[in-house]
Amino acid sequence: MRFGIWLAAALVAGSAAAWGGSNMASPSLAHSKVFSFDTLAVRHMPNGGESRDVVTGTLATGETVSIHESMQPEGLPPNPAHSIDHSEFILVMEGTLEYQHDGVSETAGPGSVIYVAYGTMHGVRNIGKGPARYAVFAIGGDVKK
Repeated sequence: MRFGIWLAAALVAGSAAAWGGSNMASPSLAHSKVFSFDTLAVRHMPNGGESRDVVTGTLATGETVSIHESMQPEGLPPNPAHSIDHSEFILVMEGTLEYQHDGVSETAGPGSVIYVAYGTMHGVRNIGKGPARYAVFAIGGDVKK
C-alpha cells in the first residue's frame, strides 16, 4: 500500500502543471515528478514513531499543500490530540487507526481515507497488530509555503 503515497504525491505535483502552468507554484511543485521514499529524511518521534516529509509548497492553482508519511508502532501511546488551522486528508496505508474527533471515535483500516476539517481537535491511534502507516495531505490555512 506504500505506493499510494507516491501516487497521490505525483497527482498533487502533477496538478500544478495541469492547471495552467507554474507561475505561482513553489519550485518543488512547478513540474510533475516522483518523490522517492528512499530519499526522504526520517524524523524519529518520542513515542517511537517515524515521520517523513514528502513536500510542502504552493500549487500553480494557489493552494498550499504539505504531505508527510507517518508510522505509529503497535502498543505505544499516540502523539497528543491537537487542532489544526488547515484541512487534512489522511490515507491509511497499513494497519488500523482509531480516529478521535468531535467526541467521536471511528476506525480506519488500509485504503480508508480520514478527513479532518479545519479547526478540528483530533488524534489518531494505532489500535491494530503491527505498525500503522499513513500519509497526511494538509491543504490551505496555516500550511507553510
